[in-house]
Amino acid sequence: QVQLVESGGGLVQFGGSLRLSCVAFRLTVSVYTMGWFRQAPGKEREFVAAIGWISSRTEYTDSVEGRFAISRDNAKNTIYLEMNNLKPEDTAVYYCAATRVSSATSRTEYPFWGQGTQVTVSS
Repeated sequence: QVQLVESGGGLVQFGGSLRLSCVAFRLTVSVYTMGWFRQAPGKEREFVAAIGWISSRTEYTDSVEGRFAISRDNAKNTIYLEMNNLKPEDTAVYYCAATRVSSATSRTEYPFWGQGTQVTVSS
């Protein structure tokens, strides 16, 4: 059964940085579009970033453009989310997800999900 395991979350101050990792088991990240989503308390889960499996094209939600970077290490079967200049509004549980859809930004397009990792940004 497919497993996606996130790590790297934690508590960071305003303006700080974190790098999230997501390692996949029984799924090859190089042939899936891999995405990061986040869910803050009382809010719906929202798209953050994705990296496509055909062209490695990346997509970001507007609020993280220029601050976050998604990448993939095929040898380690792992994707990353480098987060810089973090703001309190980035506080959320961050989820890794996978889909065979070539360009996917909707959570309904992703059948495989990790358990999430908490990111908390203090002001």
